[in-house]
Amino acid sequence: METPSNMQVDLHGLFEDNSTFDYDDYEYKEMCPSSTTSGALVVFMPLLYSVGFLCGLLGNGLVLAILWLKRLNLSVMDIFIFLLSVSDSLLLLTLPLWAVDAVKGWIMGTKLCKQSGALFEINFYCGIFTLACLSVDRYLSIVRGVQLFSRKKPVVVYCCCLIICVLCLLLSIPDWIFLSVSKQECIHYYSPDSQRLASRLPHLFVLLVLVLLFCCFIVLLKLQHNSKCQQKKKGQNTAVIAALILVFFICWTPYSITFIVNTFQSMDSNSPAVEDCEGRQWTASKITAVFGLLHCIVNPVIFLCLSKEFRRRVLTVIKFSACNMETNDVSLWDSSEVNGNASVQAEQGSLHPMNDIKQTIKTQGHDI
Repeated sequence: METPSNMQVDLHGLFEDNSTFDYDDYEYKEMCPSSTTSGALVVFMPLLYSVGFLCGLLGNGLVLAILWLKRLNLSVMDIFIFLLSVSDSLLLLTLPLWAVDAVKGWIMGTKLCKQSGALFEINFYCGIFTLACLSVDRYLSIVRGVQLFSRKKPVVVYCCCLIICVLCLLLSIPDWIFLSVSKQECIHYYSPDSQRLASRLPHLFVLLVLVLLFCCFIVLLKLQHNSKCQQKKKGQNTAVIAALILVFFICWTPYSITFIVNTFQSMDSNSPAVEDCEGRQWTASKITAVFGLLHCIVNPVIFLCLSKEFRRRVLTVIKFSACNMETNDVSLWDSSEVNGNASVQAEQGSLHPMNDIKQTIKTQGHDI
């Protein structure tokens, strides 16, 4: 069948520049996330850090001031709480630096990068080791009947605090070595992967917090039906310790898990390289690190909520009035009224009738 002359199609122009394309050399670039979320975080994070900095200064300052006023009569728990407050206060001083980092990136230099990162790790390890000492001491003394720390031997407690400080400094050495500033970000830079793994595995200590929570739970169960006043005080102190451990677990576990997962992902040589872009600076590690940073303002809130004696002393400090000397021996961390004075009053009350009888006998003797 012949094609009519008026239906002939000229295909010369369509295939004139025909050529093949090699798709093997094509570079696939992952699209950067939308800048809307990043822009919202840039506005929100500095405000959050600023409010946290002011509240943290007020809260931790009150805790340190109250412990200083009670310095001549510190209990075992007072000493460990003092160590926690000092560690939180040091981390608190880095919040303005992270607020600037959220807006403009890390422009403060490598030295401050190393110091801020090291204080971040020191606060993490100090929290774990201090809470471990408190919970294990409570468990051994109440459940097993073994006294690990004694108020009569404060040297043992101070030596334990010194060991905790040394361990925290040693575990923060990788941050002093591997932290550096790259593309306005304070990040770790490792040469071999073995250094990355060795420096990040200690973050698995966060899983030990579950063991500490279990210890506190056993102690609270044992003291639940105990009617002795002294045992009730121990139970109230244990409740405060359990709250500290629970909040620590909530704030630090997301970052630790993300940190470890990121470690193994970075060691995977088969993982494709990802193109850096401005919207990617808010990674999972940086977002979860915010909870760790803001943990330094939570402990004073726990004390205010659970301890009436601590609240009373806070009001005393705010009013610039001296604390009563007779209440210096009362635990700051009891979650009830001042049981010491109540028990003394109860004992004195039971003696009043006998005193009245003696006074009556004396009066009748004089009359005779």
